[in-house]
Amino acid sequence: MAKEKKVEQITDMEVDFTQWYTDVCKKAELIDYSSIKGMFIYRPYGYAIWENIQAQLDAEFKKTGAENVYMPMLIPESLLQKEKDHVEGFAPECAWVTYGGSEKLEERYCIRPTSETLFCEHFRNVIQSHRDLPKMYNQWCSVLRWEKTSRPFLRHREFLWQEGHTMHATKEEAEQETELMLKVYADFCENVLAMPVTKGRKTEKEKFNGAEATYTIECMMHDRKALQAGTSHFFGDGFAKAFDITFASKDNKREHPFQTSWGVSTRLIGGIIMTHGDNNGLVLPPKVAPIQIVVVPIAQHKEGVLDKAYELAERLKQSGLRVKVDASEQSPGWKFAEYEMKGVPLRLEIGPKDIEKNQCVLARRDNGEKSFISLDALESCAAELLEQVHQGMYDRAKKNLTEHTYDAETMEEAKRLQQEHGGFIRTMWCGDQACEIKMKEEAGMTSRCIPFEQEKLSDKCAICGKEAKKMIYWGVAY
Repeated sequence: MAKEKKVEQITDMEVDFTQWYTDVCKKAELIDYSSIKGMFIYRPYGYAIWENIQAQLDAEFKKTGAENVYMPMLIPESLLQKEKDHVEGFAPECAWVTYGGSEKLEERYCIRPTSETLFCEHFRNVIQSHRDLPKMYNQWCSVLRWEKTSRPFLRHREFLWQEGHTMHATKEEAEQETELMLKVYADFCENVLAMPVTKGRKTEKEKFNGAEATYTIECMMHDRKALQAGTSHFFGDGFAKAFDITFASKDNKREHPFQTSWGVSTRLIGGIIMTHGDNNGLVLPPKVAPIQIVVVPIAQHKEGVLDKAYELAERLKQSGLRVKVDASEQSPGWKFAEYEMKGVPLRLEIGPKDIEKNQCVLARRDNGEKSFISLDALESCAAELLEQVHQGMYDRAKKNLTEHTYDAETMEEAKRLQQEHGGFIRTMWCGDQACEIKMKEEAGMTSRCIPFEQEKLSDKCAICGKEAKKMIYWGVAY
């Protein structure tokens, strides 16, 4: 990361992390506010990041056999009421349509907060036999939840996401699907977004409404708060029973299929900002950056400089990279600061002296290092440097996660560690929800997950002192 601060209009994250985050979202032209509270405008640069996330995730989903569909945005109230636990969880956030044109509707329609009920209605119509299973569907859409507070990317009333919904003949198949999709999310966060994750199961208190089990990937932000980056849910056959979805098994018995649901949203962009950003603005993972390399001509008024800049850009584009030439009349220093603000992974500088020496300069956004590169080896060197940028970003985020994960044997110790350092606090837990509530009320932390990789820190629950059953992660979350 560059040491010298060049973009004065961004608040230092050490001074006010919340304001720093808002400044980055606005100044890097990712997002703008609309006239409706909690509903944001995705500007082209911000939306381009989502498009890159969407394209790469969509390819991974299809490798698992998922197919894309699209459901209506309105849900009849009578349909929503069919799954009691599910509707109760979303009721406070539902927005309702009561008029069609000038006529009052006979039944209210909910603008989808999620689409389980719509998928179940459809599954009931298209699943008749075991030969119709599994059904592996995904949709990319927006959903509406009337949140009381909002923050760009992290909490919108209307936000973009994908929601996968699958039906399986057996419980085992559905459980395998739930775990597989969590792995897809975890691999994507680490290998594409350079965000290390902690994988685990949500407690009964924190699981998705209507699910039997919810699995999560939890990431640590630069300010040591947690971000739930993606979830995968095992529904069992509860929804199938509520919606009377049955199929004829191989021995011709009527059975209920088992269901899963999984999703990530544009809050991943918020995660990228808060995991990797610095006081000069964004630091974007190369694999989702809208511009991977910006070419800045030096002394571009001199003969041959602009021609060479465009020639190099075209070569890089031909090698499959996303490249932009900035031939505007702004000074090179202004351009350097501008593209640092936008988080472009590599900056290529080319001037008259470089052309004479058959070289260019490549500067890394993540740490500011500059390299002199022979133009004969430009494509291979650029690709190698982009990989190094990704690895450098991942290593720094992993270091932040590792160094700010603490073990505690008592709630008092857990509370002190959170107050002094932030981060994740690991303790043993008896499994009692009363202890979970007490930790939130007295230490200000919610359970993040029961990690798949368990360790025995002690024999006793940190909250009540009774026999411990599991190790659990606690933290303050977005």
